Amino acid sequence: MFHNGTKPRCGREPTDIDEKPKAGTEMTILVTGATGNVGRHVVEQLLHAGERVRALTRDPSKASLPDGVEVVAGDLATPQTLAPALDGVDALHLIAFSGEGFAPLQTAPEILELAVEAGVRRATVLTGTDDELAVLKAVQAAEVEWTHLRPPEFMANALGWAHSIRTDGEVRAAFGSQLHAVVHEADIAAVAVPALLEDGHVGRTYSPTGPEALTVPQQAGMIAAAIGRHVRFVELTPDQAREQMRAMKVADDVIEAVIDYGVNPPEEAHTVLATVEQVTGRTPRSFTQWATEHAAAFR
Repeated sequence: MFHNGTKPRCGREPTDIDEKPKAGTEMTILVTGATGNVGRHVVEQLLHAGERVRALTRDPSKASLPDGVEVVAGDLATPQTLAPALDGVDALHLIAFSGEGFAPLQTAPEILELAVEAGVRRATVLTGTDDELAVLKAVQAAEVEWTHLRPPEFMANALGWAHSIRTDGEVRAAFGSQLHAVVHEADIAAVAVPALLEDGHVGRTYSPTGPEALTVPQQAGMIAAAIGRHVRFVELTPDQAREQMRAMKVADDVIEAVIDYGVNPPEEAHTVLATVEQVTGRTPRSFTQWATEHAAAFR
């Protein structure tokens, strides 16, 4: 996910999955995007904290979530399907896109209306491209306590190189010289979870980053070290990058947002922030750790 960050105003007590679980607060939390890169970590960390977790997915039969999670069917693009899922929910983790093309969510006002009617009192909202900020505005306009999560690029974006690494031993990407403060998805979740469970995060924007800014060739080298195999970097032109994303069924407006981001990256794209440590009490996970965890995808 590519987007701008906003400098956080934070400074909380340590809270993370690596720490001793606290006593459950008897909250029921609905996690949207529960089968996604960040959502799975949010689900796992909430379970670890002793909370009741309800996971929203379009197809519960394919969810493959941990035992103890209540998996419910629903589609963010069709708000009326969410009413049963919201029943009895205290807090909501909301993603700002829907569908396989990662198009910005258009139904946030309807979703928030249903959420407030159901008694939801707190929400985290995860945004990516600038056109997803309309979802944040809908959350801010609702009668809920909100926290905005605005990370830069996910480390999981590197999974898009898995096929070319496995078959050709190479990474093909544009803008190879640019630095990215890529963040581990578990660290985004580690910031989201205390915002859902604890007081003191209301009205804040958090921009979790990794511990260092890296170029794509540097990331490719770390993947190579993790799998014990040489990986070449092949730089694409912007037009070639567009075709690559179209083949992945990324929506055209998202493609153009990614290209614009690459041509004119904001300062936040490569600025390393202390957000994760300030909120969780520990340093963020490195790309080397991420590559080691996902090495099987690249072999």
